[in-house]
Amino acid sequence: MNMMFSWIVTWLSVTLSLPAVYEHPQIEFVSHERILAVSLSEQPVDSAMKSAYMPPGRSRRYIEAVYDDSSRTIYLDQNWTGLTPAETSVLVHEMVHHLQNVAGVKYECAQAREELAYIAQDRWLALSGRNLMKEFRLDPMTLLVRTKCIH
Repeated sequence: MNMMFSWIVTWLSVTLSLPAVYEHPQIEFVSHERILAVSLSEQPVDSAMKSAYMPPGRSRRYIEAVYDDSSRTIYLDQNWTGLTPAETSVLVHEMVHHLQNVAGVKYECAQAREELAYIAQDRWLALSGRNLMKEFRLDPMTLLVRTKCIH
């Protein structure tokens, strides 16, 4: 897995100008229920953030991955194998959040930091002739709501 992390970090750095920080996150393979619990756990507004990856069109109980800033941990579904471009793209999405966290990048709201993660995920999928919108049945309005601060 460490080689995969290094490759993803290098690719994200070159592709999206993110800092090439090779301090890898912790990875835990857990149940959907655990991912949901982590994504919904209480957190101080100005400290730890959690970024959950939920496939479009599914309710929050189907969150597939979450990144926890405070523990620098990516929680992946226990059935995740990384054998498909779609599965690997979920890890790429969460790695963006890890690099944002380690670099201390601040955002107006949690949704704003999702935009770059979705861009990275789409570009990763493009490497295998796929795209985010089709692979995860994502529509433009859902993407807009997930990536913009709505006050």
